[in-house]
Amino acid sequence: MTTARDLMMTAMDAAATRPVEPGDLSLALAGAEAIDLLAAGAVTLDGDRIVPGDRTALGDRVLDEAAAALVREAPYEPVGDWLWRRGRGLASVYLAALEADGQLTRRGSRWMPFRAGRTVPADSADHRRAEARLAANEPALVALATAAGIRDEAGEEAPAEAGDAVEGVLAAVNDALLDLEAVRQRRAIEQAAFDNVWRGA
Repeated sequence: MTTARDLMMTAMDAAATRPVEPGDLSLALAGAEAIDLLAAGAVTLDGDRIVPGDRTALGDRVLDEAAAALVREAPYEPVGDWLWRRGRGLASVYLAALEADGQLTRRGSRWMPFRAGRTVPADSADHRRAEARLAANEPALVALATAAGIRDEAGEEAPAEAGDAVEGVLAAVNDALLDLEAVRQRRAIEQAAFDNVWRGA
């Protein structure tokens, strides 16, 4: 399992009480992939730019796709650009990957037992590992879950800093999420103005 898959499972666990915007989750998943690529030695950061390393299989097909999508020519790609490019629709990609791997199940309602319920992570070793990472306040996973709105800020028990490169990725994720929220607010204002014109306000 990867940080991105663990984040996706965490988001699905929380969906009943804290639904997450797909765009927010997709940006956070792209950040998780960057952190996984850093951990695997597949990339390094030079300032804010992602510098690819050797092409090696990483043992996860979606993460291998992420590595294959890296810009491999100087001056390379800033982390923020990577998040927007790679993150487009990424939540759907991870949902499909988890489903293909048999990691998801349907939870029915006790009031309507014959109707298929919402899709949730199956009770598996991978799911328990994701839960354990979050419960242990693993820094990168907690920071990504917090940024995406899956959970509240970590308390004082949170472990120490995760490292400069990871901190750089997390900062870029937070910036991208702020930009996305600004776009949403601007569109909402424009739509409200448009609606007012049609109402004759």
